[in-house]
Amino acid sequence: MGKITHFETHDIRFPTSLTGDGTDAMNTDCDYSSAYVTLYTDYGLEGHGMTFTIGRGTDIVCHAIAALAQRLIGHDPEEFFANMGKAWDWMSSDPQLRWIGPEKGVIHIALGAVNNAVWDMFARARKKPLWKLVADMSPEEVVKATAFRYITDVLTREEALAMLKAKESGKREREAHIKEVGYPAYITSAGWLAYPDEKVAHLTREAVSAGWTHFKMKVGASLENDLRRGKLIRSIIDDPECLPKDAPPRDPNHPSLRGKNAGPTGSVLMIDANQVWDVDQAVEYVKALKEIKPWFIEEPTAPDDILGHASIRSSLAPYGIGVATGEHAHNRMVFKQLFQAEAVDIAQIDACRLGGVSEVLGVLMMAAKFGVPVCPHAGGVGLCEHVIHLSLIDYILVSGSIERNVLEYADHLHEHFVYRCSINERGRYNVPGNEGEGYSTEMYKASIAEFEWPNGTYWTGRRAEEQK
Repeated sequence: MGKITHFETHDIRFPTSLTGDGTDAMNTDCDYSSAYVTLYTDYGLEGHGMTFTIGRGTDIVCHAIAALAQRLIGHDPEEFFANMGKAWDWMSSDPQLRWIGPEKGVIHIALGAVNNAVWDMFARARKKPLWKLVADMSPEEVVKATAFRYITDVLTREEALAMLKAKESGKREREAHIKEVGYPAYITSAGWLAYPDEKVAHLTREAVSAGWTHFKMKVGASLENDLRRGKLIRSIIDDPECLPKDAPPRDPNHPSLRGKNAGPTGSVLMIDANQVWDVDQAVEYVKALKEIKPWFIEEPTAPDDILGHASIRSSLAPYGIGVATGEHAHNRMVFKQLFQAEAVDIAQIDACRLGGVSEVLGVLMMAAKFGVPVCPHAGGVGLCEHVIHLSLIDYILVSGSIERNVLEYADHLHEHFVYRCSINERGRYNVPGNEGEGYSTEMYKASIAEFEWPNGTYWTGRRAEEQK
């Protein structure tokens, strides 16, 4: 059989700080970036993986990726494919590399890139998109592919198998349905903190006319500004005159909108503080925003503060405002504790902060057991391309529901991916369908050559301009 022969890493940075894309109360100067890896074999098969960063430090992640990927050289990929859960345990357990985590921080997001590259390779080898590869597995195969260490007090392999078998009968019907209608989504592109009101209004009107029904805005830098921007967005998304002319009416009391504080047109607003507050500060600040009727507050405090999130959630519940987090939850154990403490209404997995698909599978099954909807974090570089696969796996195999789920979308940098994600006229993700796309993580070589740091053509050209 063939072997993995070598790998390449790339530090790819896009100058989004120039336009304010991605700005929020905590991250005020973002150059959306990717620590990117390609695994090569001696028989032509490749696997592409990445993790998302926002500029400085991407080189550090690339060094960690290289340390982990080096261990794969000489191995037959089919040995990994036969038991991806066991492969994940091995990849995450180098005794010296593990010490600088363990299972958190730079080494863990680097593991996410490498594990995702192996899964991409697996899907390409079977000539299926990643979601379809997993959807076609038996319940036993899915369990075998999942990382269970440290979560069996909450979810045993036997429980996971029973959950998957219980959803097996309707799997094909759900797959056909989601292909027809697309996966529900929400848009963040209009709500970046550095955007002036005129741009926010323009982009919100564009989004409403394109069929979007769920919108998110960044908050936390100024209560006065947040109220003004929230009222501005609400004035547009709640106005029937702004809806597409052929749009069917939406009932704000429909089961899919119940508890979401939907306005008269059925539109929903969410807010995101990106960890900027202390616990008590978060409660008081969000209470002051209740008139803009947010469905949830995302990342209201430090991402590791499980009990802090639980306190915020209980304090905001009387106001009908939920709590969402998970974008910076660095491993499955954090999610386990969030669920145990009843600290979240929404779980927001990140495809590249967790240690790859095998760890994600465990989180999806824990969320289903606790009845917590999964609405993944996306945007950034390549995250939308990743997470549509994960949401499809959740719906088809695990939770069996999309009634309350929405997947984040931001309209940035998709043009750099060979198999870019797309949105239909209903404001929903289309289902990836190309047999060669794997995990949809492959980036164009021309994009890498242009934006690789520090010697890509964009960055060398910019330095030359600045020196004139």
